[in-house]
Amino acid sequence: MFNIKEIQTIEHDVVVVGAGGAGIRAAIECAQRGMNTGMISKSLLGKAHTVMAEGGMAAALGNVDSRDNWKIHFRDTMRGGKFLNQWRMAELHAKEAPERVRELEDMGAVFDRTKDGLINQRNFGGHRYPRLAHVGDRTGLEMIRTLQDFCIHQGISTHMECIALDILTNNGKVNGLVAYWRETGRFILFKTKAIIFATGGAGRAWSVTSNSWEYTGDGLGMAYRSGAELMDLEFTQFHPTGMIWPPSVKGILVTEGVRGEGGVLLNNKNERFMFNYIPEKFASETADTIEEGERWLNGDKEARRPPELLTRDVVAKAIMSEVKAGRGSKNGGAYLDIASRQPAEYIKKKLPSMYHQFKELAEVDITSEPMEVGPTLHYFMGGIKVDHDTQSTNVPGLYACGECAAGLHGANRLGGNSLSDLLVFGKLAGENASKYCSSTELAPINENDVEKTIRKATDILNKEEGKNPFLIHEDLQKIMNNHVGIVREKNELKEGIIKIEELKKDIAEVKANAASQYNPGWNSAIDLSNIIISAEAVAKSALIREESRGGHTRLDFPEETETGTSYNVVIKKGADGNMETRKEGRISPPNYLSKIAFSSLEELEDKDE
Repeated sequence: MFNIKEIQTIEHDVVVVGAGGAGIRAAIECAQRGMNTGMISKSLLGKAHTVMAEGGMAAALGNVDSRDNWKIHFRDTMRGGKFLNQWRMAELHAKEAPERVRELEDMGAVFDRTKDGLINQRNFGGHRYPRLAHVGDRTGLEMIRTLQDFCIHQGISTHMECIALDILTNNGKVNGLVAYWRETGRFILFKTKAIIFATGGAGRAWSVTSNSWEYTGDGLGMAYRSGAELMDLEFTQFHPTGMIWPPSVKGILVTEGVRGEGGVLLNNKNERFMFNYIPEKFASETADTIEEGERWLNGDKEARRPPELLTRDVVAKAIMSEVKAGRGSKNGGAYLDIASRQPAEYIKKKLPSMYHQFKELAEVDITSEPMEVGPTLHYFMGGIKVDHDTQSTNVPGLYACGECAAGLHGANRLGGNSLSDLLVFGKLAGENASKYCSSTELAPINENDVEKTIRKATDILNKEEGKNPFLIHEDLQKIMNNHVGIVREKNELKEGIIKIEELKKDIAEVKANAASQYNPGWNSAIDLSNIIISAEAVAKSALIREESRGGHTRLDFPEETETGTSYNVVIKKGADGNMETRKEGRISPPNYLSKIAFSSLEELEDKDE
């Protein structure tokens, strides 16, 4: 007989699910506003995927090039996102990023410095000026270190290796969360007025990904089941430079900072092929000769940026085009060469993590030989639909920030915008969740809902026989690789959706052996309920968007359409339990933002406000 009194119960004003940059920054904000704050981490603190953001955080500080300002950052973000970004979010991000970076410095972050002692900034794909504040190629790690060190003094309760199962609601309003301890398998009930999801994306739905095991779409799945809407999930970013050889490092990210420091992409004919793939919209701001690109690298402010620093979607597609044309690298990618471009000591100083990890893990010396790279699933531009100013969802008391929230990046994220995104919108989510808690009472818990959630998890262990969770996960990865990859087509998407539906039947029959204590099979089986929702949402969103834009490429619709920026694809759980997909019309931007987005650089330089 189920007895809720036997379940460990903890009460917080706010529960933050996810302990990466966005989650910790949200928790800090809540604590500083007087909230009793709990933070759940699926793994250990410091293990967050934030550490994979190596190159830097984008903010228009203007420390290296004084012409930079928030307007140009905003313009770059909108252009990079193919104008599907939420205008207000892009504005808030560009305006507030400099202050959030300085705030992080005040918390203790140790940035690389200019000769004048200012925070140094480097070039990155899609950014007009050197804009990324950095710590070598370990910027995400420094962010996590700093935020963690700061947060432990704020009175935040941290629950590590604690895995969320589902949200609880009362009359549609958040009132709790059911979770379990990974080590013991014992369940825990969190009573709370508000929940902030900062759970990242669902990269583990694909087999070649830079994402770690935690990235199974937990926030997306739980939000969807609670009635929250998802948005823009057709836009999945394949980072152009993940290692593809040797196998020991397959999928591991090669930071865009390598290209920012002068690295170039070569095909098997030793040609810098990116000069052949410059989109018309970027042509006026991109070098069209090697000579001009070299002048830019050497500091000529009149020269244009080399095409290796175009947006990630452009570079990823260019690499795949070279492969299909028979000009790819030996193992189906391209060569990324910085060894012949910069002295060995310079590389070791500027890119220490890149040098050491590939030397140790794969015996690849990036100071003496090119890397073999190709696109790897890296980031979700889409996610949980949130209000632009508050990060709230359509479920009262539920908030989202970071990668699991949609809106800022549109159809394609610019490198470096993710880390400043975490700071800007983590703070905003914490601020508004705190305001909500201050004006609401904790609603009673429905014991039947708690029991239902727990029994759904324990049934996996109590079956006499069933399907293997690891094999089901592998099947899903094959479906996504083959049918919802970097390029898509109508019939392949439809077939993929059918296969996903069939896979749901296997998930319903999943079985894990042994007890609940530290049981990877059980953990993986539980993850399947979230990752399958994420995969289905990506596939169905990709099917409905009949154009190619940003991170979404349709072979049967290879061009952008004039109407493509007039809608977002929104997903919700229907009354019958099935996934509903619709096109939702976008609100016209304020005139002043539209004017900035479509202004020339000359009109925006040195005109801050």
